[in-house]
Amino acid sequence: MKPAYSLTMIAVLVAMSSPACGSQPAEPTESAISDVDRENWAFRSLQRPHIPQRHGDSRAVNVVDRFLEVELQTRQLEFAPEADRRTLLRRLTLDLWGMPPTREEIIAFECDGRSDAYEQVVERLLSSPRYGEHTAQAWLDLARFAETDGFEHDQVRPVAYRYRDWVIAAFNSDMPYDRFVQLQLAGDLIEPDAQGTHIATAFCVSGPDMPDLNSQQERKHRLLNEMTGTIGSVLLGLTIGCAECHDHKYDSISQADFYRLRAFFTKSLHVDANKPVTTLRLNDNDDGKAFNYLMIRGDWQRPGNAVNPGFVRVANLSQRQPNPAEPRLARRELAEWMTDADANPLAVRVIVNRVWQSHFGKGLVQTSSDFGSMGFEPSNAELLDWLASEFVTQRWSLKHLHRLLVTSAAYRQASRPADESEQASQSWFARRELDPKAEYLSFFPRRRMAAEVIRDSLFAVSDSLHPQQGGPGVRPPLPRELVSTLIKGQWEPSRKSEDALRRSIYIFARRNLRYPLFAEFDRPAANSSCAARGVSTTATQSLYLLNSDVAYDAARRLAERVLSGASRDERGILDDVAWRVFGRPAKSHEQDRWSQFLQKQRSLVQEENSSRQ
Repeated sequence: MKPAYSLTMIAVLVAMSSPACGSQPAEPTESAISDVDRENWAFRSLQRPHIPQRHGDSRAVNVVDRFLEVELQTRQLEFAPEADRRTLLRRLTLDLWGMPPTREEIIAFECDGRSDAYEQVVERLLSSPRYGEHTAQAWLDLARFAETDGFEHDQVRPVAYRYRDWVIAAFNSDMPYDRFVQLQLAGDLIEPDAQGTHIATAFCVSGPDMPDLNSQQERKHRLLNEMTGTIGSVLLGLTIGCAECHDHKYDSISQADFYRLRAFFTKSLHVDANKPVTTLRLNDNDDGKAFNYLMIRGDWQRPGNAVNPGFVRVANLSQRQPNPAEPRLARRELAEWMTDADANPLAVRVIVNRVWQSHFGKGLVQTSSDFGSMGFEPSNAELLDWLASEFVTQRWSLKHLHRLLVTSAAYRQASRPADESEQASQSWFARRELDPKAEYLSFFPRRRMAAEVIRDSLFAVSDSLHPQQGGPGVRPPLPRELVSTLIKGQWEPSRKSEDALRRSIYIFARRNLRYPLFAEFDRPAANSSCAARGVSTTATQSLYLLNSDVAYDAARRLAERVLSGASRDERGILDDVAWRVFGRPAKSHEQDRWSQFLQKQRSLVQEENSSRQ
């Protein structure tokens, strides 16, 4: 093909694909929502299901177990025996605190003869500040929280940490989830004089940003679209972001639905690159008229029909819409609709599923941010709806929901046979054959610790974890080989040595530079909302724990702690190490092997010292 002819053809194709000069862009048509569109289980009204009857040989402890036993019986399965107390306490403490129990806590629980000893432990863990410090991280993953903008320059957000601290405090105080959501969407309108409510709205603007973009109009368009997609996936469990440029291909979400939801925030997101940021929050202003349009093909330079704020139609069972006479209060109306279980049952189903996922590894709906037609259906729809109804009845209490799940027989099951004879039993054989991945919870599914739990546990076992709470993110020292690749100021280590020993949730969250241990163990980069972290198993993870300065420092501190402890004989010291690391006394064969190892190391040190003389 000749070059001139090629250029001519390209020009023709470009002209054909461009809108005619002076012509109006084609407007997409919007079909009405029908009863068929709401046949999906997620859009049905929330009804409290009938609780199944307890059968004669039932192991059910609460209502959760009764629903699960119905599914197990249809597959000729049953719950596994309850795990031993030591295992239960370790599982529970890791789940609610993100670190292992101490020797004293284990012994006290094993010796507690009260019938409600387990329930008392649950209450102790839920009432501790450590509960909020651990459970808040899952929400921060959803909120794509970081303390920098991301993109090329990754500028620091000096006050972003206030939102992280607000989330931790909200979880520790058991703030009702409906209020938790409302404040993050419209806290500045609900309580305009309260500083904390302004901080809560940082949820909406915690995503990545490009402050240096040439066009501030384009920047605002991008921020609004990212915010809209995040709110849809986090709170409604719908992939609304797929309707930014066209109607959703699989769900009954139109492009107009996307821009109507976006319109709630067009007057709230204020971008002024010439003014320093003093707090990360939403703030109503009049600079939103240019964005209250449906953008043709998602192009910010091609506005179509004007749109008013409106609720997502397929999820709006009440059919009500915001009052057009009060545009300034539209965001408040969105917050109220979002947490009205009668008008919108999605939000409550979504959060209940997320809490279930935090304890059992997978949600009742495995696609926890996609409740649409392309997502998984619930493994137990009646249980999901009962939990959602119970959650609303109990005033949206997250602690009540955690308590309900961790006290169930399903949660307290063993994850493997106690001994060889039990392993050979017919019941465990059936579990391995019919439920190998514990999808029906015929035994408890084991899972790998999250990155933050690994790091916090390393310092917790040596009693060196610093208890300070809140404040700007801290920067522990980085490996020398990584520091050599950084530009000046990208990661200045904190001056206080104790900052390196604080809980992982307080480590500075930079989008373009994840803390090495976090990156190695699958913590997301916070460029988008993360509903469920990936779980990888690689050789480099073992090498990191073997060679990193973090692991070495934790091991050194552990050695110093046990050597300065009450035990002076070798076996007592080794037993102390076993209690701290494994949560149990050292076994006889372990004592022998470790003693041999120590003797060998002493010989090597003596030989080295002799060679130097």
